[in-house]
Amino acid sequence: MIDKVADGFCRRLKALIYKEFLQICRDSSSILIGAILPVVLILLIGYGISLDVKKVPMAVVMEDTSPTAQHALDFLNGSEYFSPWYVYSMNEAKQLLKKREVDAILQVPPDFSEKLQKRQSSLQLILYGVDSTTAMAVQSYIEGSVRQKNIALSKSVFPQKGRVVIENRMWFNDANTSTWYFVPGLMMLIMTIVGVFLTALVMAREWERGTLESLFVTPVKLLELLLAKIIPYFCIAMLGFGLCLFTAKFLYEVPIHGSIWIIIFASVLYLFTALGLGLVISAITKSQFLACQVSLIVSFLPALMLTGFLYDLRCVPEWIARIGGVLPSTYYLDLLKSLFLAGNNWTMIIKNCGVLTLYAIFFLGIALKVTKKKVG
Repeated sequence: MIDKVADGFCRRLKALIYKEFLQICRDSSSILIGAILPVVLILLIGYGISLDVKKVPMAVVMEDTSPTAQHALDFLNGSEYFSPWYVYSMNEAKQLLKKREVDAILQVPPDFSEKLQKRQSSLQLILYGVDSTTAMAVQSYIEGSVRQKNIALSKSVFPQKGRVVIENRMWFNDANTSTWYFVPGLMMLIMTIVGVFLTALVMAREWERGTLESLFVTPVKLLELLLAKIIPYFCIAMLGFGLCLFTAKFLYEVPIHGSIWIIIFASVLYLFTALGLGLVISAITKSQFLACQVSLIVSFLPALMLTGFLYDLRCVPEWIARIGGVLPSTYYLDLLKSLFLAGNNWTMIIKNCGVLTLYAIFFLGIALKVTKKKVG
């Protein structure tokens, strides 16, 4: 008896899955959303979003043209961070700053060399404060460069014993590039978009067309129907994930210090969570327009703003951090960043994978509950 039930379940499920793949082949939009869109997004956003400030146009006013002053500012020449623009007067430099042709002014006073011998010299840095992010980055670059130059000058001009020098080293991001930080977050966003939007839109379209109602009058069980809807789109989404992983590794050269199999396993769990949420949204809205709007509000925007992708959750109000702390995308993002850049942290792996498993079971269970096998 059990064998007959299992055999019937498998036959019906295979037939439904075959039907879904035929529909996908006839409607290329699903393949575009699931496989092509992830690659397009990771290319556009990966190259378009960066926290690295480079080739900053800077007006340099050399009121002291002595060799000592020129040597003190030689860190500007050939730097990947600055594009110096040497001008003759402060008035000219101020006009350039007002027109936003430069982002900063570095002034070398006329008595720079004289005061340097007395160890009292200073430089004036004027920043374009409208763009505060760039201004803070430029200030940090200049201060760091001047600090290094001071160390070099103190060795040659003012030799002394007992000097303390800070040697910086950044763990888990040796290239010191924001791309390594952003790419795991982009993969989380892409999995969210593909998992939730793809399922919600496709299922809502079938609700609108009434094709699901024709299946409801057949002996097909509701569980079989939902599995048949999930499995094909799961395969498409995993294809998109594989392309994103390939792009991250070989195009952006993001290191993978953790286990690739754990990354795939965690992505499978998160994708089931996203697919379940998409099924819930489609079953409640039954409209493509509403499904798109709700998916944007409850999945994409929280994943973008409240997971730590754009900024550290420790820097936001506590109530916002608490909301972000319960999102499945937050656990997935933390796990991805750790596996890519730091390695296998088994405490985090067990905890976050456990949470993602619970979320996947929860949303798939809710989808099974809210989807009613009835006409009307």
